Amino acid sequence: MAIKKPQPVMTEGLREPSEVHDVRAVLYQNVCKLSRGCYNPRHAIRNFRQFPPLHWCAWIRDDITCSNRACCLNEFFVYHAVALASRRFCLKLNRWSSIARRTYRDQHHMEIFLQLVVSIRARRFASAFAQLSALALLDHRITIGAHMISITISNATLILGAHVIFRDLNWEIQHDQRIGLIGPNGAGKSSLFKMITGEHTPEKGGTVISAKGVTVGYLPQHPEFDTERTAISLTLEGNPRVAEVEAELKRVESKLGDPEVYGNSKALERALDAQHKLLEEFESLGGANYESRVREILRGLGLPESDFEKPVRALSGGQKKLIGLARLILANPSVLLLDEPDNHLDMPGKAYLEKLINDYQGAVVIISHDRYILDAVASHIAEIEDGRITTFTGNYTEYIVDKEERLARQEELFQIQQREIGRLEMALKRYKQWVVFNDKFATRIHNMEARIERIEKIDRPVLERRKMDLSLNGWRGSNQVLEFVEVSKTFNPHPSPLPKGEGVRAVLSHINFLIRHGERVRLIGANGAGKSVLLRLILGKEQPTSGEIKIGPSVKVGYYAQEHETLDFDQTILDAVRFGGNMSEGRAVSFLTRYLFTYRQATQKIGSLSGGERSRLQLALLVLSGANFLLLDEPTNNLDIASAEVLENALDDFNGTVLVISHDRYFLDRTVNRIFELKDSCITEFIGGYSDYAEKTGT
Repeated sequence: MAIKKPQPVMTEGLREPSEVHDVRAVLYQNVCKLSRGCYNPRHAIRNFRQFPPLHWCAWIRDDITCSNRACCLNEFFVYHAVALASRRFCLKLNRWSSIARRTYRDQHHMEIFLQLVVSIRARRFASAFAQLSALALLDHRITIGAHMISITISNATLILGAHVIFRDLNWEIQHDQRIGLIGPNGAGKSSLFKMITGEHTPEKGGTVISAKGVTVGYLPQHPEFDTERTAISLTLEGNPRVAEVEAELKRVESKLGDPEVYGNSKALERALDAQHKLLEEFESLGGANYESRVREILRGLGLPESDFEKPVRALSGGQKKLIGLARLILANPSVLLLDEPDNHLDMPGKAYLEKLINDYQGAVVIISHDRYILDAVASHIAEIEDGRITTFTGNYTEYIVDKEERLARQEELFQIQQREIGRLEMALKRYKQWVVFNDKFATRIHNMEARIERIEKIDRPVLERRKMDLSLNGWRGSNQVLEFVEVSKTFNPHPSPLPKGEGVRAVLSHINFLIRHGERVRLIGANGAGKSVLLRLILGKEQPTSGEIKIGPSVKVGYYAQEHETLDFDQTILDAVRFGGNMSEGRAVSFLTRYLFTYRQATQKIGSLSGGERSRLQLALLVLSGANFLLLDEPTNNLDIASAEVLENALDDFNGTVLVISHDRYFLDRTVNRIFELKDSCITEFIGGYSDYAEKTGT
């Protein structure tokens, strides 16, 4: 007869875990309620004594399936191990060891469990609770289902050079999650990916554990390929198993024509059986339509079909990234790690990427500064700050609200705890004065000191973090800032002369527009439509084939280059600012601190900087230029979200004119009031921001 789960007294308000992934949250809530918030273990024991351990043991042993037993085991530990000194609990540990050997098939689980046993017997309370938490983390891997843990990071410390990236980091990735990984530039987002893939090794015994059968695919910011290979040939290798199965099928089919095989019934049966299995696998891999699938993905991500047969050396860095992303999608690993995959995608490419991620059968962790993408695909947001990682449920917009509530709650708890610690310290001070007259207070002093020592300190939350101090002053010049009058631009890609009109490609055809002072204009167009050509014409780096370009008097142009080609990579940051602003070293250092550069960084060469640091430097040099007409080519690509918001606010206050190329939809909604769409060599004008444009065009 099965023993039913007991109903203890004093359990009002306790919850049952509805699903495996809910266990840790339930454990925490139940512990808080059962211990009544007491720090004293004796008080906790008093609350736990009404739980009959023998009944719990029998219930877990007899009535719970193996897949859920580990979760119930942790429920038992929380009800009894939180007391951490209960003699009755310790007497049952030997019996629990035998149950654990049947429950914890994984050696790592077993080791942590045995450490927990030793810690409780030795009354090492802090160690026991840490090991209990580790078991709660690892037990998810026993359960096979929608919430299985694919990757677990435990107590990982990462040190690169003299810089501590993480300290005692704990994190997990479930196999069905879509996680948006965010944090300021330099927080360690890319380093975390490299630690998961094994490129970096955690220090001090930290571990990165992948569940059995889990594969990881990683897209770095700058993927490298054989420069002589073509885009299509590299992408076709995304899933090498397709080619392997196809080759095996050909080999088996050739064997079927061998007289030694078709003349031998057993050999023929084996060959036909092998062929049948290979055909099934080939079909499951989509082998018959594999090449068309490859071409569809490349087109969807925005690589023109004319570039499919080009060697990699002829492609841009963004196009190489598209190839890497397509290869990963085709490889179909259990966990996708994507480091800013959207940086070089146009709007249709971003929409296609969102669809790929939402349809993906596995876990996806994406580093992105595009808040639209994070809203569209993320089921969780993981934020890295100060070497710690915090996970929030929901998309980016929900994360903003949740984080504000958490910070307010943490500030309140911090203040309450500080008042309690202050009260205890005042009492301790009085006891130390009274002990001179009465020795009995010595015991109270010892107990009070131990009580204060046991309090787990709550960190004071950082409510306002330091941000880049960007101020684009500008000034009013001519009312008519930029005018195109019947401007055309054609190219002849063939070096040899051809008959008139043949082989000539028109990038711009009879373009007419006028931009006035104070306007914020966004230039939109597919990759290769001619946006960069139009910018070069404005900057005077190229001349139009026909027509006239007029820049108003008293207009000074400032240019932000997407690939940072306007920077001298052999120059130091300090020298760039000194020469750009004609200022002393002291003033230059002071100026750079506004853009989050330390003195040590200021003496580094620009070539050693990260993409985000180069972006901040370019913005600093734009300020020094005193321009009142800004040409911005993807200014938010390498900026973290906080810095992008600072740029949005600065442009809002800017007394000048802006022409921007950007695919950051949040940024565009906040900054532009006019859109030029470049399509089929012509420009169509739309009034309003990105959302207005999307509504009018149905994109």
